[in-house]
Amino acid sequence: MISNGKVTSYSGQGNVVGNVVAFIFVFGLLLGSVYALSFWTLEDAWIPGLSFMLLWTLAFLVTKQFLGRGDTLTQQDIHGEHGEPVEPKAH
Repeated sequence: MISNGKVTSYSGQGNVVGNVVAFIFVFGLLLGSVYALSFWTLEDAWIPGLSFMLLWTLAFLVTKQFLGRGDTLTQQDIHGEHGEPVEPKAH
């Protein structure tokens, strides 16, 4: 990733507090989804089942769509159409 004209070694560099907060939030969603399954009975399966699926899906989508964008650049593209390297663009 390029930040301020310099290549950073990985997307989370220098963001320890933000990474910890994001981890705690997503891990809390996962633990909440598992906890929702503890209320599952044969007589009452809909509410625990739907809450489990909702919490687990949120945990998955938050990490995939919002936090999993470490390979995007704002200044230039580094991959071509089929993954081959692209020459740097002149500004």
